[in-house]
Amino acid sequence: MDQAIMSDRVLVNGTITQLTLTGDGVIRWSGGGQLSLTVEKEVLGFVAEGSRIRIRTVLEGGGGICCGESPGGLVRKDFVFELLSEDSQRLWCEKLREYIDSLETDHQLHAKEVANRLDLSKYDGIVCVSGDGILVEVVNGLLEREDWSAAIKTPLGVVPAGTGNGMAKSLLDYVGEPCKASNAVLAIIRGHKRLLDVATISQGETKFYSILMLAWGIETIPPTIVRLCLVADIDIESEKYRWMGSARLDFYALLRIFSLRHYSGRVSFVPAPGYEVYGEPTSFNGDSDEKIKTRRHGYQAPDVDLENLAWRTINGPFISVWLHNVPWGSEDTMAAPDAKFSDGYLDLIIMKDSPRLSLLAMMSKLNNGDHVKSPYVEYLKVKAFVMEPGPRIEDPTEEGIIDSDGEVLARGKGTYMCDQKTLMTYNKLQITVDQGLATLFTPV
Repeated sequence: MDQAIMSDRVLVNGTITQLTLTGDGVIRWSGGGQLSLTVEKEVLGFVAEGSRIRIRTVLEGGGGICCGESPGGLVRKDFVFELLSEDSQRLWCEKLREYIDSLETDHQLHAKEVANRLDLSKYDGIVCVSGDGILVEVVNGLLEREDWSAAIKTPLGVVPAGTGNGMAKSLLDYVGEPCKASNAVLAIIRGHKRLLDVATISQGETKFYSILMLAWGIETIPPTIVRLCLVADIDIESEKYRWMGSARLDFYALLRIFSLRHYSGRVSFVPAPGYEVYGEPTSFNGDSDEKIKTRRHGYQAPDVDLENLAWRTINGPFISVWLHNVPWGSEDTMAAPDAKFSDGYLDLIIMKDSPRLSLLAMMSKLNNGDHVKSPYVEYLKVKAFVMEPGPRIEDPTEEGIIDSDGEVLARGKGTYMCDQKTLMTYNKLQITVDQGLATLFTPV
C-alpha cells in the first residue's frame, strides 16, 4: 500500500470516518467495511457542494462487466464526503484536481476555447460527456491550433448526455450495443480507436469543421416514441412554442408538413464512384484553394484540386438537403444508413418534392433508415459539395436556415431570429472532406 498524502475525518451518511488519499491515487474510507476508489480507473470527476465533495464514479461489479445494475454490471455511482472544515475541503479539492482533470463548460464555445489552449502532452485523450455539440467544439478548437496536425490525432471520446447523441449512437450501434453512457464509458476504458472523416465548410475566409451533418430544409429532431421530423429552420422556429414542452416538436412538425416549404437553389457535387448517374455535368463553381486558404495558422482544408474534378449539379426546388458523415443524426434517426466513419465521403440525401402523406410515411421510417428507399429521395455519396441556397418558392422574400452539427451556420431573411449574428451568411457554401483526419475511441 502506497503512503497516505491526505487524511481527514469526514462525514459519510451521517457517520464520522477517516478519508485517505494515497500517493498512487487511491481513495480509502470505512463504511460497513474498508472501501476504496482507484482514481485513474473509476473516478469520472468531482464537484464541491458547500462543505461536501461529491465524487462521480463508474464501478465494475463482481464477476464481469455489463450494462445496467445486474451483478457484474458497470454502474454509475456518486460518493458524498462532508469535510469538517472549510480548509480541509479546499485542500482536498486542490489535491483531487491534481489527479482528476475535468472541466464543466459554462458558455457556448467554451469547449472550443479549452481545446485550443490545452497542453495536450499531459493527456492520453479528451472525453466529452455531452451531446454532439461539445465534441464538435473540441474538434474545431484542435484544428484552429498552430500545432493542429499533432493535436487532431488526440483520441476523442463521447459519453451520451445530450439531446441528440448521434455520434455515440453511431459508434455503439456499429457493434450492436445500446446507446448508454455505461457502454460508451467502457469503450473509452478499453482504448480501441478508429479514424473519423472531417468536413470543412467554407464561405470565403470563414470555416467550420463538421463531423456529424449539415442540414438545409428538413432536419431530424430526437424523437420520443414516434417523433416526426422537423425542418432545419423549424428546430429554431419551434422555440416560440417552448411553453408546450417537448410536445412543441411534434406539434410544429405537423404544422410544417401541412404547410410545406420549398426552396429554390442549386447543389453541385463530386460523386463517389458508382454514383455518377445523379445530376447533370457541370464545372466547379466554388472558391479555389488560393482564395480560401488565407489564415496564418490552423488547419485549412484538404489538399484537393477541386477545379479538375468531375462535378455534377442538381437544381431546385428542394424540400430538404442533408449531408451526413455518420449513420445516426440522433439516437432515434438513422438519416444515412450507408454512411461510414472514414470512407472519405459524405452521404447526400436530397428531397425535391413529396406528397404530404408520403412525407409523413417517410418520416416514420427514419428510425431504421428506410426513408432513403422512398422514390422521393435521392441518396448518394459525394467527395466535395457546393450549396447555393435560395429563397422560398412560396414567398421569395423569405429564406431558410442552414445548420451543421446542431449549430446554426446561417439564418436567411424572414427566418426566426434572423437578426441574430451567425458564423456565415445565407449564401454559397463549399464543403470538402479530409479522410480519417480525427481519431475516436470506439467499442472495437
